[in-house]
Amino acid sequence: MTVKEKILNYIKKNKDIPQGKAREILEKSKDYGSFKRLLIENNFTTENELLLIFSKEFKMPFLDLKKYKVPYKNQELLPKEIAFKYKVLPLCKIGSVLTITTANPLDLMVYDDIKIITGVQKVDLVLSSETDILKALNTLYKSTEDVTQLLEGEGEEESFEVSEVEEKESLESLISESSRPPIVRAIDLIVYNALKKRASDIHIEPYREKLLIKYRIDGVLQEEFAFPKKEQEAVIARLKIVSSLDITESRMPQDGRFKVKFEDREIDFRVSSLPTHFGEKFVLRVLDKEKLSLGLTNLGFSQEPLKLFEEAVKAPFGIILVTGPTGSGKSTTLYSIINQINTPDKNIVTIEDPIEYRMEGVTQIQVNPDIGLTFSDGLRAVLRQSPDIIMVGEIRDSETANIAIKASLTGEFILSTLHTNTAVGAITRLVDMEIEPFLLASSLIATTAQRLVRKLCLKCREKYHIEKSVLDNLKIDIKEREFFRAKGCSYCNQTGYMGRIAVLEVFCLDDKIREMIIERRSEDEIAQYAYKNRGYRPLIDDGIHKCIEGMTSLEEVLRVATE
Repeated sequence: MTVKEKILNYIKKNKDIPQGKAREILEKSKDYGSFKRLLIENNFTTENELLLIFSKEFKMPFLDLKKYKVPYKNQELLPKEIAFKYKVLPLCKIGSVLTITTANPLDLMVYDDIKIITGVQKVDLVLSSETDILKALNTLYKSTEDVTQLLEGEGEEESFEVSEVEEKESLESLISESSRPPIVRAIDLIVYNALKKRASDIHIEPYREKLLIKYRIDGVLQEEFAFPKKEQEAVIARLKIVSSLDITESRMPQDGRFKVKFEDREIDFRVSSLPTHFGEKFVLRVLDKEKLSLGLTNLGFSQEPLKLFEEAVKAPFGIILVTGPTGSGKSTTLYSIINQINTPDKNIVTIEDPIEYRMEGVTQIQVNPDIGLTFSDGLRAVLRQSPDIIMVGEIRDSETANIAIKASLTGEFILSTLHTNTAVGAITRLVDMEIEPFLLASSLIATTAQRLVRKLCLKCREKYHIEKSVLDNLKIDIKEREFFRAKGCSYCNQTGYMGRIAVLEVFCLDDKIREMIIERRSEDEIAQYAYKNRGYRPLIDDGIHKCIEGMTSLEEVLRVATE
């Protein structure tokens, strides 16, 4: 019995596969690749199920690469072109035995080639999905050559060695090294690649033997490449120079900014340094003002929540709160609202920490606690400036909450953020901050809660059928069984996702809800009333709606929208 026949027999025991169709698949298959593709296309199995069959049949271990970090030094175990050609990932080398992971253990000629190329006596195989292997290969090999080429071939130019972080070069030497064309071009390349890949942050992290560069793309941190340790001080000095930081200070955190021109638009970078054991770590936050032109629909507001929210924004005075954990896009939502309502006849003032985006026609104040300018002090001062709209970056304490609530009762329209898990939970949070329920009921217009989920790549997403029992276990009561899931392609860098979108819940008050707040009713009671009478739908409902529309995957929604 051939391996392919064994696989079909194994699948038949677990799934109902027509005999005629099974024989047709065998006859059409010229090799294992086409055999696997036909099985998956006909929904007889999945790649992971096939790998588990192989694992049992050939007694090969299965490795989930999502939970495994491949060391950068593994680049030396296998040439890049061979790894990508055969879609294999080098895991380790012990003596004369090279261990690699593959999705196709049947192509023995490939492993003979690898033995000859690497000079090892034996190649051990581990099984992993092809999608995960390609993703890991991109992480292991990508961009390294570009930076290496910039740093190599410097002729007679002198470079310095750094064995320990404490061994500092002179200031003149650091400035000289940081101005070398290869270092300048390498920093430019880091920034350019980050913008091309839509990164929101660039992390530059020092370790004992290297300086590691990471990009945060769609909320997920990805390793890109590493500088040799000897270049660390020059790279850091260059970053400090362009960010207007103190090049002589390395023991205290610093903050700076710089701007770049990219594709005919100006992009701000907010720079933060932090001293660590192996040197200073930098995080560069990418602030692209073009993203502020997005409407509320593009931010992720579905039709019903959008209608409720637009109704709330039209109120002449009161307070609207956007809630959610750190990194859920609260500030972006506030900026987008202000950008939408910003007209010359309005005096709009913001109090922020820090100011992330510069906005024309808006007075923006940077909080500075070191000199006594806190959110509460800034808000008091702003109220004397005859504002029409005030944005308070965050309500952090009861003093700021009290001033904001009372200001909204005297004719001001206030937007702010609060750290709570649900929209209704904002009421409990403010009461805990010693806001009297009758004041809260009179001032609060609406609250929203949001999370960011990754959007499925439209070029490679695929439909699949999910069993009712699975939805029942997840306590999701819907009739729809067709969902979309991530697959991965070259366009999305094998991640299956491209961009992010918000899942939201909008909670708008009415007279009955205001009575319930004054009576100190529970969150559950208020939420149930709002669900039945005010169009309120929890986060998970909005997330499932976006799953059905093919905007994101069920896994993403469950990751962020469930507690």
